[in-house]
Amino acid sequence: MQQVMLICRPGFEAEAGQELMDQAAEKGVFGYFQPERNSGQVRFTIAGGESAEELMARQTVNQLVFSRDWFAVVGECELPAKDRVGAIVGFLREHDWTGVDCARVEVRLPENNDDKDLGNFARKWVAPLSRGLREAGLLMADSKARANVRLEVLLNDFGTAVVGFSLEGNRSPFPDGILRLRLPASAPSRSALKLEEAWKVFLPKERWLDYLGGGKKAVDLGAAPGGWTWQLVQQGMLVSAVDNGPMNPELMASGHVEHVVADGYSWQPKRAVDWMVCDIIDKPQRTAKLAVDWLGSRLCRYTVFNLKLPMKKRYEEWLSCRDMIIRGLEEAGLNCTLKARHLYHDREEITCFIERHE
Repeated sequence: MQQVMLICRPGFEAEAGQELMDQAAEKGVFGYFQPERNSGQVRFTIAGGESAEELMARQTVNQLVFSRDWFAVVGECELPAKDRVGAIVGFLREHDWTGVDCARVEVRLPENNDDKDLGNFARKWVAPLSRGLREAGLLMADSKARANVRLEVLLNDFGTAVVGFSLEGNRSPFPDGILRLRLPASAPSRSALKLEEAWKVFLPKERWLDYLGGGKKAVDLGAAPGGWTWQLVQQGMLVSAVDNGPMNPELMASGHVEHVVADGYSWQPKRAVDWMVCDIIDKPQRTAKLAVDWLGSRLCRYTVFNLKLPMKKRYEEWLSCRDMIIRGLEEAGLNCTLKARHLYHDREEITCFIERHE
């Protein structure tokens, strides 16, 4: 039985499983999923003859909106209290694991783990586990060697581990798929972290200056109190902050912000800007149409916006918004790149990035 473990935000297991089932089927791999409610984990079982590696060769984790990370499952290993390293070694040998092209092991915990003892154990266990696996010839001798495979050990408790492997270039670059950021004291609100995470997830690091540098101009729709405006100012941008509510006084004192008292859905600039960002709480299809209208009118080149999903049929609502965006951009004759992700700092929304290619 070939399985893939999906890692998602707790509470979004059904959306993550349905999304992979649909996308895998489009690529000729059929299966079913078993969500464990509020665990942040989904097991996807491949029903045909394909292996987990074959699925990963046709599908990338970056194409998934609701899954933060994934790995191929080898199986579940029982962990005795006295020799957990030996148990992992024996389990891998039973499953013909050779360690070829695998240089290191990652020990994972559930995102909602509240057992501090398990957390402390996991951190301290990495070193002896790595050493034991190397001595057994199940990991490459050099932990820093280039390797296409990484061994994954997911600890849900002290007694069992889900053991698997991930592939270089087809896994999250962040531990457990989570980009943890620290909120600076000067930021007006925690929403600032959403835009920072979006940039770091969607924009290639080597091209940050192309996207964000050079004194660009930006519009923040629904800006108050200014979390996203603050991020734009940090990049040296001149910002029109559009909102009927008050802006943070310290942010306004920067001299980089013009506060436009208006409704973010109806206001438009007289001249085109580089960036439009929007974190307005409203119906997701209304925000999707707003983004398409701005791009179709050539009012911006880049946009980041959040789609606030309903409590029910969240996946279906995303598909409707996605189709609306793609269709609208095509009808406008635009060549655009659309990326979307349920980010760590998101809650009941997903974040979209669109670049208009000129």
